Amino acid sequence: MSEPKDAPARDAGDVLVTVHGRVQGVGFRESMIAAAMALGVSGWVRNRIEGSVEAVLRGTPQARQALLRWSQRGPAAARVERVEVRPASAQESELVRDGFRRLETR
Repeated sequence: MSEPKDAPARDAGDVLVTVHGRVQGVGFRESMIAAAMALGVSGWVRNRIEGSVEAVLRGTPQARQALLRWSQRGPAAARVERVEVRPASAQESELVRDGFRRLETR
């Protein structure tokens, strides 16, 4: 499910964000980890084999929304084309630990 760029984060539960464009090989994951930690968002981020980056975000609606806004532009070398947001599945949420971490490519 895609949401408009200015759509608010859902009020409850974790969200899965998939970012498309030139988002691999540009420091996107490391930059997202730093942004998430600064905002107090927990979760994880990983590259996808098909070229996107996906992440699960857990935190206050305001903190998640701030990280969603960040993900629409990413680091300077990224060229974000599209951001999709949907509720995270139970399986995706189970991977969340304290802090924000990088997972293996899938």
